Amino acid sequence: MRNFAIVTDSASDLPAEYFKEHDIACVDLGFMLDGVTYGGTSGNQMDVKVFYDKLRSGAMPTTFQVTPDQARQTIEPLVKAGQDVLVLAFSSGLSGTANSFAIAVRDLMEDYKGRHIEVVDSLCASLGEGLFVDYVVKKADEGVSLKEARDYAEGLKQHICHFFTVDNLFHLKRGGRVSAATAVVGTMLNIKPVLHVDHEGHLIAIGKAMGRKKSISALVDHMKELQTMGENDPIFISHGDCMDDVNYLISLLKANFPGHEIKVNYVGNVIGTHSGAGTLALFFLGSHR
Repeated sequence: MRNFAIVTDSASDLPAEYFKEHDIACVDLGFMLDGVTYGGTSGNQMDVKVFYDKLRSGAMPTTFQVTPDQARQTIEPLVKAGQDVLVLAFSSGLSGTANSFAIAVRDLMEDYKGRHIEVVDSLCASLGEGLFVDYVVKKADEGVSLKEARDYAEGLKQHICHFFTVDNLFHLKRGGRVSAATAVVGTMLNIKPVLHVDHEGHLIAIGKAMGRKKSISALVDHMKELQTMGENDPIFISHGDCMDDVNYLISLLKANFPGHEIKVNYVGNVIGTHSGAGTLALFFLGSHR
């Protein structure tokens, strides 16, 4: 029985059914495309496949983080109802969302004396954040206190491993992750970067492979080195509309880590703006990042 409410954000890339099933409040990040705002508090949504078709056609969205007001609007009704709250936020190394939550919580704690609200900067992204949320939800459902769940989350986050590769270097160039020359030459030579999210929550290139299949195999090679999964620990995969590659990755995982539940979802529109179509990401519990 859970003793407090849990709030997270849409950068976790968990499906809407997950939030409903586990009674989690989710705050939307958003993006703007062709003069229209999606997500956030706009009420507008874009189907993720439509979004990736637009990216492939050359669309250039811009994204925005959760604001303090938006965070407050989600948390305050829970506090008013007499609940304490644990917030699990998108990596501060990639967004100001965690800081917006912290600002909102500071003000709410002044207004609602006696209530407890904790913010954990997950230092995670996409379904890495989703996997982090999933572990913390399971711990919370054991009936632990808010403090115990917070301490568990703080101890867990450096063990959520993120490894991914992208199909198109130009979105990384746009975000300053690779140079223009690297993007041009790498694309010409079919070089695929391998990246991870480091211990400070930043996106870091750690290698490269010649061709798509070798880059996918490299993800599994890193997992072989680092994973510390128990038999009931799941593996999460997110992708930028590239199911053939997902299926190839799943075949490698089943060969190397049989018996583990594998959950798959899209890289959402906000993170997909920066990673591009064809992104493939692997998340698992490991010894360290």
